[in-house]
Amino acid sequence: MKNVVVVGSQWGDEGKGKIVDWLSSEADVVVRFQGGHNAGHTLVIEGKTYKLRLLPSGIVRKNKISIIGNGVVVDPWSLVNEIEEMQKEGVDINENNLFLSEAATLILPIHSELDALREDSSKDAKIGTTRRGIGPAYEDKVGRRSIRVIDLSSEQSLDLKLTSLLEHHNFLRKGMGVKEYEKNKLKGELLKIAPKILKYIKPTWKKIDEFKKLNKKILFEGAQGILLDVDHGTYPFVTSSNTVASSAATGSGCGIGAINYILGITKAYTTRVGEGPFPTELKDEIGEKLGKRGKEFGTVTSRKRRCGWFDGVLVKQTIKTSGINGIALTKLDVLDELDEIKICIGYDLNGEIIDYLPASSEQQFKVKPVYKSFEGWKSSTYGVKKFSDLPKKAQKYVKFIEKFVEAKVSSISTSPERKDTILIESPFKD
Repeated sequence: MKNVVVVGSQWGDEGKGKIVDWLSSEADVVVRFQGGHNAGHTLVIEGKTYKLRLLPSGIVRKNKISIIGNGVVVDPWSLVNEIEEMQKEGVDINENNLFLSEAATLILPIHSELDALREDSSKDAKIGTTRRGIGPAYEDKVGRRSIRVIDLSSEQSLDLKLTSLLEHHNFLRKGMGVKEYEKNKLKGELLKIAPKILKYIKPTWKKIDEFKKLNKKILFEGAQGILLDVDHGTYPFVTSSNTVASSAATGSGCGIGAINYILGITKAYTTRVGEGPFPTELKDEIGEKLGKRGKEFGTVTSRKRRCGWFDGVLVKQTIKTSGINGIALTKLDVLDELDEIKICIGYDLNGEIIDYLPASSEQQFKVKPVYKSFEGWKSSTYGVKKFSDLPKKAQKYVKFIEKFVEAKVSSISTSPERKDTILIESPFKD
């Protein structure tokens, strides 16, 4: 049986929640391997909507194990609130179906405060952060001063580590003219939340190894899209972790050999939240129409998403950097009413046509898209479950994408409902 990694092939918001939920019907274990509570997944199951932030999408399904890996940064208060919210919705969450890595880094109030202070002081050079402390938490992790989940189990260890952490943060706060953070207050808050968190902890890398030996099917779930990867994205307008598929191994401790198939969730057009380059962005009536029909607002932040044509150049690039085997094409039905549909097949950079997005941020803002136009199909694809039942012009659009990006379209989503999916190839099947 195959173990599958699901990643977003664009800037996020591609519809991973629905696809992961759909795939989790075949999986035994669902693992979240990076990101924090800034990334939301919306699931619609039998007409009921679930909005998840930190919990893996498998948590809403019975008889599945959900794991939050070491690569995730965890706001303990947000996690507890989310668990309680889901329990009120009738979702069974306990120590037997939710495992939290001992080694996961904690997001603390000082992180979200620092996030906001930096964003507010940057004036015109804003990154577009969600202000939830994701970046500062990852900085502390790399700087070897973070508080990890396991540290909540020892008051003495927690006290020593908070001293080291606040020495760094209070130096920064002093430079910003902000009052120093009180250690005892933070320590008290952490010790209070600790019992609600510690009951879920496990050596998750070990549990994953046990599941592998039992031939369990494991689904690895990413958060943000590949174009927000700190190495391979539109730097510096990125998140603070690696979002490419290979980080599923480091973010869970499973070993790269455990990954058998990489599925890239790909929206039939392009969206982006926040600041940064966006070559195919449409700041016109068509862009507004895509946003309205696609309900392009963030699950967590409710921020309006910028919309544009499908960027084949970028998707081809993320397919290469993440080793994607097949793509799940989502929101095809959003394009149903358009007279003309375009796909970016190259960039014009100062008169030269190039077939990739340069690493230079300055050049990323300068490139102009080169388009190939398609006639719109002007008929409904909503809820279609067979490829042959799609309008011929819609089929042509999908086949061109498949050929251009050099990856098989393994499924097509035609509505938010899990059942409305055209399955061409299951990632779990040999």
